[in-house]
Amino acid sequence: MLSAPLFRAAALGFALISGACSQPASLRDGAPQALETEQLTIDTAGGPVRFTVEIADDDAERARGLMFRESLADDRGMLFHFQQPERASFWMRNTPLSLDIIFIGLDGRILNIAERTTPYSEAPIPAVGLTRGVLEIRGGRAAALGIRPGDRVRHRIFNG
Repeated sequence: MLSAPLFRAAALGFALISGACSQPASLRDGAPQALETEQLTIDTAGGPVRFTVEIADDDAERARGLMFRESLADDRGMLFHFQQPERASFWMRNTPLSLDIIFIGLDGRILNIAERTTPYSEAPIPAVGLTRGVLEIRGGRAAALGIRPGDRVRHRIFNG
């Protein structure tokens, strides 16, 4: 059985395959449009790390994610906000970039990190617990910046 995000992504994938008339406008013109951005900080053992993140906080934005993006700056990412906590699972369908997928618990602590994901893969990439948010950054950045499970993510969607 697919988790809610994976089911939503599968539904969007079906919509994309079924024809241009069902594609979101931001995908029809060939260049996905950026969402509203906010600042996010991760407290690591080596000090704070800051990102400017696009916020995906509705079903369509979460289903689209970073699909079709061909580049992502070192200090950029996408934060998926789940209003109701869930055991999130992602995939890389239609995503040409390798990403680090960072699963964040209800308290803002990093649960687990899927590093250097495989572009275009449909293999599920699951969280190890209930998530409030998931951060996607360019593949390899988490290790390069010393981001690890247990680090605290500071952003308005997390308590504290």
